[in-house]
Amino acid sequence: MTTQNFTSLPQELQLATSAHVKYIQSLDSRKDEYDYWLTEHLRLNGLYWGLTALHLLGHPEALPRAETIDFVLSCQHENGGFGAAPGHDAHMLSTVSAVQILAMVDAFDDLETRGRGKAQVGKYIASLQNRQTGTFAGDEWGEEDTRFLYGAFNALSLLGLLHLVDVDKAVDHIAACANFDGGYGVSPGAESHSGQIFTCVAALTIAGRKELIDVDRLGRWLSERQIAGGGLNGRPEKKEDVCYSWWVLSSLEMIGKTHWIDKEKLTNFILSSQDTDKGGISDRPGDMVDVWHTCFGIAGLSLLEYPGLEPVDEVYCMPKSTIKRVLGR
Repeated sequence: MTTQNFTSLPQELQLATSAHVKYIQSLDSRKDEYDYWLTEHLRLNGLYWGLTALHLLGHPEALPRAETIDFVLSCQHENGGFGAAPGHDAHMLSTVSAVQILAMVDAFDDLETRGRGKAQVGKYIASLQNRQTGTFAGDEWGEEDTRFLYGAFNALSLLGLLHLVDVDKAVDHIAACANFDGGYGVSPGAESHSGQIFTCVAALTIAGRKELIDVDRLGRWLSERQIAGGGLNGRPEKKEDVCYSWWVLSSLEMIGKTHWIDKEKLTNFILSSQDTDKGGISDRPGDMVDVWHTCFGIAGLSLLEYPGLEPVDEVYCMPKSTIKRVLGR
């Protein structure tokens, strides 16, 4: 594909950066709205999505650092895990978001001095591994999913504690989740899905085991997720959705096959899904915006090298500058 001239796009297809920043800043000011409390179980995840978007937009200061750290630490339990909000049970997904947030705002020292410390977080995550199968549960109640395996690898590698778990056993489990089409499912025998493919490919990348991936077969399946309007779907016969601009494209990036899709059409699809007045990005044009799609839409645009955005790391969905500072690469 020839390089797209982004400056020649019509106004409605320019990234509304200032509107998106204001939208994200407004999210915690809506405490008189019913939806605010209905989504309390996603509070820490939502902070990660919003903060990631702000960092990629080049406005990391748009959320107050001290208050961000205070909130994250208020969600931690004695066992080291983090709940979605104060008073919520610890869970793998909120723990991963907490680690990612603290990494982005360079606050691991605060975790040591004011929180339970990195070692306790690592111990909590490691306790959720099924030592027989290698996979991970989301919490003490035992639901297992490749999302949790990837989350464990993500957080533990950022903390420098990946040695606490049986990486080889986890890799064997991922290999067992591979399908004939090159994709991966939530568990062995489950259908291929773009979200699960990302978790498995990213986990294999962190483990240094990408040789297990059938690159051409997987690349073909992923590239077939692009539909006529330019957007990507999660599996065959489904509608396009902005969030798959991340799950599919990042997986293609990890296996070196992003040139197998039409990047210009995908860019236009994401930009068409923004609210240029009030900010935010929706799942597809005309729908209501939310912070989830705003994060992954902007992350997708970053992978597409949209001008003015900070480069995103395709494995961690965090700024490359953060990953370089934390992991030295």
